[in-house]
This record gives sequence, structure tokens and C-alpha cells, in this order.
Amino acid sequence: MANVIVVGTQWGDEGKGKVVDLLSESADYIVRFQGGNNAGHTLVVEDEKFILHLIPSGILHPNKTCCIGNGVVVDPGVLLGEIENLSSHQVQVSPDNLVISGQAHVIMTYHQAVDNARELRKGKSKIGTTGRGIGPCYEDKASRAGIRFHELINPKMFTEKLKANLEEKNFYLEKFLGAKPLDYNQIADQYLAYGEQLRPYAGNVSELLDRGRRQGKNILFEGAQGTHLDIDHGTYPFVTSSNVVAGGACSGAGIGPTRIDTVIGICKAYTTRVGGGPFPTELEDEVGKHLQKVGAEFGSTTGRPRRCGWLDMVVLKNAARLNGLTSLTITKLDVLSGLEQIRIATSYVHGTSSMENFPNECFTLESCKPSYMDFAGWSEDITSARTFSDLPANTQSYLRAIEELAEIPLSIVSVGPGREQTIMMQNPFEV
Repeated sequence: MANVIVVGTQWGDEGKGKVVDLLSESADYIVRFQGGNNAGHTLVVEDEKFILHLIPSGILHPNKTCCIGNGVVVDPGVLLGEIENLSSHQVQVSPDNLVISGQAHVIMTYHQAVDNARELRKGKSKIGTTGRGIGPCYEDKASRAGIRFHELINPKMFTEKLKANLEEKNFYLEKFLGAKPLDYNQIADQYLAYGEQLRPYAGNVSELLDRGRRQGKNILFEGAQGTHLDIDHGTYPFVTSSNVVAGGACSGAGIGPTRIDTVIGICKAYTTRVGGGPFPTELEDEVGKHLQKVGAEFGSTTGRPRRCGWLDMVVLKNAARLNGLTSLTITKLDVLSGLEQIRIATSYVHGTSSMENFPNECFTLESCKPSYMDFAGWSEDITSARTFSDLPANTQSYLRAIEELAEIPLSIVSVGPGREQTIMMQNPFEV
């Protein structure tokens, strides 16, 4: 029995979906613990691509129980669309293999309207949200005005809350944001229909997981985004609206911290970032364009191009500390093939000072310049490698340097998008 958390170590898009899909083979329960449909996990199974925004990646495996925890904000329309899309690809989704916490909060139409109107009003100073209503939904959760899943499936409670909330939201949309008001009847009809369809999926995820733990089951927790988008520990205000770090799994799924055995950090072999915010190793040259093109670095949720740069060890070490990482997984290593030189930022220069620790203040990070360690690249195609020794010598040297600099052992190395294009050095469920 093992309870394993998978977290991103950078700014999201590290390839968590593929890793969760792989580890799901050994898990009994797969749990999403935070975020919403502002994240997208891309999986390639037998040359077929799946993009999941809310349902855990483990849904592609038979005889697994997938859970959406209380820390997730759920857009019911998106969720139903995912269920329908999976079913059309012969992936069975039912209350037997998908459970939604009754305590999870529901993203409403007015959350999306507020999200988009705010970004429009901010103009050039916008944060770069996905416009999915994630932040405004978490705001309502914190102000105790949110609508939870168990209320969505209770028509009387839902309509009473919707009426009270919409009066305030329409005032804010019209009088402050200059946007159009929303129609109560239209929203009520739409969401009551959602609630009726999703009612069978509601459950107590915390109790379900505890029961599984007592029976010796393996539990895998997956988060969205990456450590440096964490609401508390990321590059604020260019962050998401929830706790992305490993500790968020405990509060977002209802499991005690003493029950966690392993925390795996997912790290891309280089670094990417979507939207605004500081990015010390960003490359705006031909190498950056190469990484973006070869790595197909476009957001799976929005389609926005990702900014690309060299691997940042200051960022990785910060993630290791915040999450208590026990092992590392390196993804998209194959994207670096063909580059003559590869670099890793080992520290920053700020003014006349050298910094090895990640700064707390976003404005300090904006003026940091990276100091690099250089490595010889490789020209070989590594996508068929299945063991560490299959990799070229220069590739091995690069990976060993990451391991030594981060002071964390490698457990998995991904050399391509397919399930089989993986070097499994240590399965956390088999330790």
C-alpha cells in the first residue's frame, strides 16, 4: 500500500498527465485535489490523444476509481462534455468509476463573466487568466458565498443561493465592470439540468479514500498547474487561485498528512510558462522557437503559445523544498535532441549579488538574470530508449547533473509522448 502525490515543479504544463496515466496502472484510486478546468492533461494512448481538464487521468484504465476532491472547482458543463467525449471513444465513465465530492465548489456562469470582464478592464496589466471563472469561484468559496456540488443537486437550495448571488454579481458586472447582466432563468434552467445529470456521481471522497486506505489500496493524488503558480508560494499575482503544492492534496482531498508516503515532482527537461509573470531563463531567440515548435508548446486548455527557456535549478530546488519531493520525473527530454549546447541555470544575479534561493517577491525575480552551467548536447533520437543505459552519454550526463544539483533521485524519464516512451527507474508503488 502507498499514497503518492504528483506535483508540477515549474509553472505547469510539465507533463503530469502522462505520469499520472502511467502510475495509474498501479493505483486503485486516482484523485484530483485542486484547480479547475483551467488546466489540461494531454495523454497519448496508442496514437490517440486525450485532453482531460477535470477528470483524473486514471479514467483511461479499467477497474480504477477516479475522484474529484473538495479542493477542485467544477464547471458542470465542461465535466459533462468530458464524460461524453470519453464515452464516444469507448472509455466508460459512470458513478462506478467517478466520484465527485459534495464539498467541491461549482463554477457558475457569473464567475466566467466576471473573470473575462476584469481582464478586459485591466488591459495591458491583465494577469492572463484562462477566463474559465476559476479565480472568482475560489473568491466566493473564501467569502462563504459559493455553491457547492451537494447544493447543485438540491434544486431548492440551489435556486435560493443563485438568486441571492446573481443580484450581487449583476450589480458588480453592470456598475463596475461595464458588462451586461445575466439572466436568472437561463442560468437556473441550465444548472438544474446539470445537477440532475450529475447527481449519481456525488459522494464523500474523504471517507471513500480512508476506507480504501484501511483496505490496503494504493492512492494516487494529482494536482493541476505547477508549484510556482501556487496562490501562496508562486510568483504572485501571476498565479492560480489554489494551493498547488503537495500539502494541498491533504486539504483538497480530505486526507491527513501522515498518510502520504511519496511526493513525485514532475520537471520538464527545459522550462515553459503560459501568460504573464517573470521568467528568468526565457529564450526569445531561435533556441526558444525550436523548443516551442519541437515540443508543441501550446496550451492544451487555451491553445496559447508557451514561453520557453532553459531548465532553472533555482525554481526546481524551491519546488523540492516546498513539496518535500522524494523523487523527480523528467519529461520531454526528447525535445532537446539536436541542440549543440544545453544550459541549466544554477543561480541568479540580482544587482551585484548572487542568489541561489528563489526570491519571495515577484518584483525581485523580474530583475534577476540567470547564471548558467553548460552541457554538450546530443544528436541521437532517444525516443526508443527504454533503460537509462540506452541513452547517449551526453544525455546521461545531463540527467545526472539534474539529479546532483537538485539532490533528489530520478524515478521516471519520459522520452516521448506515448505511454511506452518511458524509462521507469523506480515505481513508487513498488518500493
